[in-house]
Amino acid sequence: MTTTDAPSTRRLIGPIHELREDGTRVHKRTCPLCECMCGLEVHLDDDDGVKVIRANADDVWSKGYLCPKGTVLGRLHDDPDRLRHPMIRDGETWREATWDEAFARCHELIDGVRQTYGPTAMTAFVGNPVGHSFTLGRYMAMLIGQAGFEMIYSAGTIDQWPKNVTCALMYGNQWKIPTVDIRRTDFLVVMGGNPQASGGSLMACPDVLGELDAIRERGGTVVVVDPRRTGTADRADQWVPIRPGTDAALLLAMVQVIVEEGLLDLGSVADMVDGVDDLVAAVEGFTPDAVADWCAVPAETIRDLARRFAAAERGAVYGRIGLCNQEFGTLASWLVDVVNIVTGHFDTEGGLMWGRPVNAPIAWFADTAATGEPTFGRWTSRVRGAPEVLGQVPCSCLAEEIATPGEGQIKGLITIAGNPVISVPESDRLEEALPLLDCMISVDSYLNETTRFAHVILPGPSPLETPHFDELIPAWAVGSAVKWSDALYAPPEGAVPEWETLCRLGWYCAGGTEETFDLAAIDDGWFSVLCQMTGRDPEATLALYGEGGPERMIDLMVRMGPFGDRYGEVPDGLTLARIRDQVDGIDLGPMVPQAHELVGTPSGRIQLAPEYVVGDLPRLRRAMADEPDGMVLVSRRHLRSKNSWMHNVDVLVKGKDRCTLLVHPDDAARHGLADGGRALVSSEAGQLEVPVEVSDEMMPGVVCLPHGWGHDRPGTRLSVAREHAGVNNNLLAPGTFVDELSGNAAVNGIPVELAPA
Repeated sequence: MTTTDAPSTRRLIGPIHELREDGTRVHKRTCPLCECMCGLEVHLDDDDGVKVIRANADDVWSKGYLCPKGTVLGRLHDDPDRLRHPMIRDGETWREATWDEAFARCHELIDGVRQTYGPTAMTAFVGNPVGHSFTLGRYMAMLIGQAGFEMIYSAGTIDQWPKNVTCALMYGNQWKIPTVDIRRTDFLVVMGGNPQASGGSLMACPDVLGELDAIRERGGTVVVVDPRRTGTADRADQWVPIRPGTDAALLLAMVQVIVEEGLLDLGSVADMVDGVDDLVAAVEGFTPDAVADWCAVPAETIRDLARRFAAAERGAVYGRIGLCNQEFGTLASWLVDVVNIVTGHFDTEGGLMWGRPVNAPIAWFADTAATGEPTFGRWTSRVRGAPEVLGQVPCSCLAEEIATPGEGQIKGLITIAGNPVISVPESDRLEEALPLLDCMISVDSYLNETTRFAHVILPGPSPLETPHFDELIPAWAVGSAVKWSDALYAPPEGAVPEWETLCRLGWYCAGGTEETFDLAAIDDGWFSVLCQMTGRDPEATLALYGEGGPERMIDLMVRMGPFGDRYGEVPDGLTLARIRDQVDGIDLGPMVPQAHELVGTPSGRIQLAPEYVVGDLPRLRRAMADEPDGMVLVSRRHLRSKNSWMHNVDVLVKGKDRCTLLVHPDDAARHGLADGGRALVSSEAGQLEVPVEVSDEMMPGVVCLPHGWGHDRPGTRLSVAREHAGVNNNLLAPGTFVDELSGNAAVNGIPVELAPA
């Protein structure tokens, strides 16, 4: 493999925001790695390298909070394994290429698939870093629409698809996801989430643990419902262990208590809720006594929790990934919102509310009031027959769609900021299938477990080589604040920005040629669509800008957002230029009630008991009739990890081995396992050997193994990650074990067997 290992030349282009008395030059920006959106101070040395990164105490949003991941952006930038130039694979050999050469090869590959198999043989896999990118999230819909992909695969069907389903049905938009007004609540129930490690997920808030402490300091209560006594549970008043996959039953029992004891109160949304009678009928029989044994939660604990939550003046239930990626993920995700609504804790201070982003997210415009009621199962996957849900099928279907010959076989794949060989259930099947592709193109900055199979890799910038302005994440932020970050370093000479890369790939997939490619025309067309969405005249608005790209798009969305100047109609309103002038950001206040403005169902009302969701209750009842038996596996993550992203940074992976199997002492004794020893963990999908860590933080009957590891595959260029390889827990995840309503992978609650290695 021919490549350049030396770090790129650091050509400083970003402004120095502060010059201190000791000569330190400080550049301020926002961390792009997670939903906390923390403010950074990047301290530069005499050679314009990053000396240290610290929290920005003056940042209006994070106010001096920062996790370990945000301190390593300089190391990510200088990582010798990071790709600076496009790579082309010739057989088993990689070589650097110019951008022109790489795009020519992409066109050749895509056109070959189109000519031989037709356009339906192309698809894409989209990873969740897209949601944190300056341009990928803003141009992804353009790529998909331009390419005419009939469907794509994404990390969404591992992460949060049940939440998308319930929000589409209840509120009319799959991305209008309410979150907790954590800064003003007095009774918080956390289910299936561990903010101590994740920082907050579908809840954009810095220093969540600090907020939990603040709740308790003001006399409030924090309850954590989780099969593991997590770091979050350690900061709570009460830990309620629960058998994985049974959260829906517990929540149904809470609603049953609320109904039976006359505690139902719709609060401020009472005038816009349909389906109360249907809900009351649905919860009949789901008493605390009926679900207690199955959930492994005492009936009185459930009653007490329901009563205390209903009585709280300001309360909220927060449910996250552990509720989504389980066998009854849609039911559990739906019931989180239901419990908040029927106790008067919805769209009100301290309850479950919507964020109020300065720039209205693109994804918020597609309400079902305009597009029609969502339907599911409009088509099924070719091989498995998996029903479509919101345009996607389980990501585990990708392997079989590549490997199985016949009409409609996938022969071309574009991966965008994703590593499905690590992140997809039964990932060994995908690893076997990817070499069968005639065309694989990866937009990625690393030669990792997935991109090693690509024919072309098109790298993006480092986090310090790109501006930053969050797109979708503020939709579930716990306050309205806005910040702009300038790029600090120039990208390598001749580098093509990611938004242009997506435009080119979409053009090729649509049958366009290099000779007919017109970036400005494509970008103007996409911008015109956004103008129409916001009610602006495209021609008049285009005339106001000298050039295109993401900054033009951001300015449009800011100016037409709730705080914008609407192109002069509101003289004191915001523009991107005004935001850029405030390097520490602009604070626009806490969350506010918005249900009457945001709900976009055809009726304009909240649908409390969607027929599609309620129809899954018989499946839950059948599952409850089976006596729980055997061990089950759940996943976990660490504060110094971000799925599989951050394992090539030495300071984040050094120290104690984190890829261990957590086992309760009673289970360890029963299966002959010893702390520090090794265990064989087997499921119907596969078997792994893994180090054992005996800990009473696990409830009996449940073991825990982190996700995002398994960096021992040949052909990668991840020198640090390889030294801390760990094991890939998705080798234990059956691809067909999904939440039936959403198609989301059930990677929590996997039945497993244990034995000493």
